[in-house]
Amino acid sequence: MTEAAMHDQPIWHAPVGTVAGWHDGPVDRATGIRYARAARLEAPTPVSDASEPIQATSWSPACPQAPVPLLDNAVGSSIGKLPVDEDCMRLSITVPAGTKPDADLPVMVWIHGGSYVSGAGDAPFYDPSTLVAEQSVVVVNVTYRLGLFGYLGDGKTSPANLGLLDQIEALRWVHRNIASFGGDAENVTIFGQSAGGDAAAHLMIAQGTRGLFRRAIVQSAPFGLMKSRSKMNKVMSRTASAVAPDAHWEEVTATQSTVEKAASRFGLKGQMPFGVQYGHAPLPAEKDLDAAWRKVAPQVDVLVGYTTREVALFAAAVPVLLKRLEKPKRDPALEQLVVKPLTKRIYGTGAKAFASRHAAAGGKVTGYVLSYGNEEHPLNAAHIAELPLLFPSSAWEGAPSALGLSLNDMHERGRLLRTQWADFARGGSVNSLPEIGLRVLS
Repeated sequence: MTEAAMHDQPIWHAPVGTVAGWHDGPVDRATGIRYARAARLEAPTPVSDASEPIQATSWSPACPQAPVPLLDNAVGSSIGKLPVDEDCMRLSITVPAGTKPDADLPVMVWIHGGSYVSGAGDAPFYDPSTLVAEQSVVVVNVTYRLGLFGYLGDGKTSPANLGLLDQIEALRWVHRNIASFGGDAENVTIFGQSAGGDAAAHLMIAQGTRGLFRRAIVQSAPFGLMKSRSKMNKVMSRTASAVAPDAHWEEVTATQSTVEKAASRFGLKGQMPFGVQYGHAPLPAEKDLDAAWRKVAPQVDVLVGYTTREVALFAAAVPVLLKRLEKPKRDPALEQLVVKPLTKRIYGTGAKAFASRHAAAGGKVTGYVLSYGNEEHPLNAAHIAELPLLFPSSAWEGAPSALGLSLNDMHERGRLLRTQWADFARGGSVNSLPEIGLRVLS
């Protein structure tokens, strides 16, 4: 591209090369930047520096994935109209319009959720433009490998934890290049929800991440499902071995349902069968987890919490239970026997234990519980209920998980939550806000 053609684009001169992005109202974007390469079931390798300008004007493709009706019904679609490609190791950067390279703004790296099998960094439901423009932060959205492509290596025929290794390469790219976009490489906060929150927690103890981030926001991580999974993983690996190494990605994603069915006999954890595997690079053995998190506690500030009715999202996927969740006939027995105890078991107990251990080991930590939502709505304060507040956009309008909020509600009410998250990224404190049901745990 000629200099004249690049004149109307925002241009950044980074160590990786010259990056040409695009203006988008109150923000400037550089989207779909490749941070690593990898053949199928191989560890990622960082990209080489570019000799020609990098055209960062297209959204990152999503990793190939099978439909997940639960999530698709809750948000409309987990990836919107994004293209799909195994070569998905890309990231997108959003900065306040006109940000100078010496701005030293706080950097927030978003790791999307989706049970490690669905979603994408650039899914329309994760548009950070309001957060960026309003709070004067830099946000990086990371796309990584999922499901059979990213989270089921056996460590022998193929590496385990490939999706986590992708995320580490993305963080290394950010550390090296983000100052050129106006971000402070020494003030990086990773934040994620659900599987993304789980990933953030495990990045804290992954090999090779020291110094890549200073803070972590762990939202609704399913701590209660992530231990004692080795037998299940072996069964899943054997089931997946029937797929030819060169099979088309559609065949791979079709096989995933068979693998998930094989995992279903392992109880509650089998409902989220894909995830990180302990004892495989870059993670320690399961018996060493506690010591590993204690060791890093003084180096990483943590904000960790959950919503009060997480499990309502999953219960609502069952028609007969959805009717019992709806007001004015909401069944108190369902709340007391299913929603509350499973929310505590899967999310609450683990979040509180994580916070307690971090504090005892000398780390700075804030625990929280969020109950914001429309009490008349069956998904009130359910899993992902905070996301429309953090990432308000028209993509949420009409989605059940938006709790009937208007776009104006998402912007105005969400400002309170966005300010808290951004203040944490700036090194400040998080406070209880009754207006949005945010309660800080002592």
